[in-house]
Amino acid sequence: MSEIILGVGSRVKHPQFGKGAVVQLRSDAYEICFIDCGVRIIARDYTAWEVIEAIETPSDLATYEKIEKSLIRVLQRFSDITEKTELGQRWNNGKMILIPGDKETKEKEIPLETFFHKIVMVRDRLRVLEAKINASNLTDEDKVELQQYITRCYGSLTTFNVLFKNKNDQFVGEKGA
Repeated sequence: MSEIILGVGSRVKHPQFGKGAVVQLRSDAYEICFIDCGVRIIARDYTAWEVIEAIETPSDLATYEKIEKSLIRVLQRFSDITEKTELGQRWNNGKMILIPGDKETKEKEIPLETFFHKIVMVRDRLRVLEAKINASNLTDEDKVELQQYITRCYGSLTTFNVLFKNKNDQFVGEKGA
């Protein structure tokens, strides 16, 4: 049986909290207003309740999370403010060693913090380029073509995602490609 996703307005009966209605959707939970005990957050995979009435969620529903993520993207793309992107803790004080195939050439050591900073700078510059393309007078067809190149660049950089502390800071390329 596939998981039922309850939309805002769906009514449920919880064994402990009684009857309530879904008032907000989260990525992993529902906010439900119960008649007797107010708003509670219940995990989406909770199954011990009775669904009295399931209301379908419109696919274009603007949830708080979607609005927040959109606002963050806009601020990142169109402002000079850059967020602090952190190197994963296990990489702190690490180094990258480049060992050449030519035995006469000396190996090179680079602190991982320095290399990581360069990767983040590439990511930030790709974001600025993306914003400039979107704001340009190019045709929609040209914008889409350039966006596809940028997406492929992100995809090429996903190898370095292992360095990022936070998953939200990582590179994302084309999904399923």
